[in-house]
Amino acid sequence: MTPPGEGVGRQQHLQESIRLAGPEEAAAVADLVQRAYQPWVAIVGRRPAPMDDDYPAHVAAREVFVLPRDGRIAAVAVLIDAPDHLMLDNVAVDPDLAGTGLGRVMMDFSEAEARRRGYRDLRLFTNALMTRNIALYERLGFAETHRRQEGAFFRVFMSKPVG
Repeated sequence: MTPPGEGVGRQQHLQESIRLAGPEEAAAVADLVQRAYQPWVAIVGRRPAPMDDDYPAHVAAREVFVLPRDGRIAAVAVLIDAPDHLMLDNVAVDPDLAGTGLGRVMMDFSEAEARRRGYRDLRLFTNALMTRNIALYERLGFAETHRRQEGAFFRVFMSKPVG
């Protein structure tokens, strides 16, 4: 469902604005992720993994896509090639823009990118305590495939067919 004020044409325009992050944007990407995930610290009981990720390395590997808006980065997606699927490693929206449909735009872009690259599945994982995110991903057509403890994190793995 398209959020209010975000018609199909507007969503298409926003998707067309998404581009690879440049090296000079790695710090801004990291800052956006810090702010987006900060509310989850109290729920998870620690910093969620994306807060400690190596964004300069992801940018150098051409895995970070950004949606610029009004001269700043409004949303990011980290997409990592795997042998048989595209992994949506992280999606984050500037908290000041939460609820404006940008997360959905990034999810739709990620699905389209998986298809463009010839993958049949888009996969992701999230912390099991992030129940709001799990419910959102289910509404977007993702299905839980398994759960697993990885270090200090208990993760829920999900997949969506895209091709």
